[in-house]
Amino acid sequence: MTLIGARLREVAPGFCAIEITPRAEISQQHGYVHAGVVAAIVDAAGGYAGYTLFPEDSSVLTVEFKLNLLAPAQGDRIVAEGHVVKPGRTLAITRGEVYAERDGARSLIALMQQTLIVMTGKPDA
Repeated sequence: MTLIGARLREVAPGFCAIEITPRAEISQQHGYVHAGVVAAIVDAAGGYAGYTLFPEDSSVLTVEFKLNLLAPAQGDRIVAEGHVVKPGRTLAITRGEVYAERDGARSLIALMQQTLIVMTGKPDA
């Protein structure tokens, strides 16, 4: 996350928001933030949203996610928001939304659905 300049914007039970500021180093050939970077921040936002509801002695891993890219990632800021849809003892389901912010306006640029596994008895290092 440090490499791409991602910052934690907000964390609450079942929710996490992560943001980046677009720059050339994380952009593709047309100047848009690369889809891999968009995927990285929304995967992390969903993972941490789920993790906020996990047992204290556990950690989180993504099992799978599907990402729909709806519009180019361009603006003053790109914000990924993860929301828990269904917490579980073994698997948790989250959804992610990615927004481009420009001049105070937000537009939806990507949607994600994600499955997480609760790594019980294996706390993060």
